[in-house]
Amino acid sequence: MNLKDTNWNMLGSSTLLEEGHSLNKAKLLFSKVEDEAIQAQIDKLNKTKEAMNTLADAQGKEAKFEDFAKLEFKIGTILEAEPVEKTDKLLKLIVDTGDMKRNIVSGIAQEYSADEIVGKQVSVLTNLQPKKIRGILSQGMILMAEDEKGKLAFVSPDKAMGNGCTIR
Repeated sequence: MNLKDTNWNMLGSSTLLEEGHSLNKAKLLFSKVEDEAIQAQIDKLNKTKEAMNTLADAQGKEAKFEDFAKLEFKIGTILEAEPVEKTDKLLKLIVDTGDMKRNIVSGIAQEYSADEIVGKQVSVLTNLQPKKIRGILSQGMILMAEDEKGKLAFVSPDKAMGNGCTIR
């Protein structure tokens, strides 16, 4: 407004602008945002959203209830255990899950010896599609907990349960 020596006390004064006062040259405060620029920002936001969704899917942080409901967990007892030849990490287990005795190959040999786990009750994922591991058909998966240092521990019932009991 081309004013000098103004202060708040002058607000509302009729002498603030005198007759014939010239104003500064007007200039734009904001530039017009074109449709292309708006669309570019929307596309950028959508790419970020897609990347976050892809990352969440890749990390497996969320599972749909329907997917989880397909999984069948049962209590089983390890009847036999032996190291898998030419590996440091794998044990071949025979686990009684009530409905059958299953071969299960598990990567727990660095935490547990074959002898110390025979007779142990464990949680087993029983409807996992069978898979050959080192030439051995594995018919399930033993559930293990892993701490921040990579140490493993069995997810087991706190009291004796019958083989085949359903985990809910």
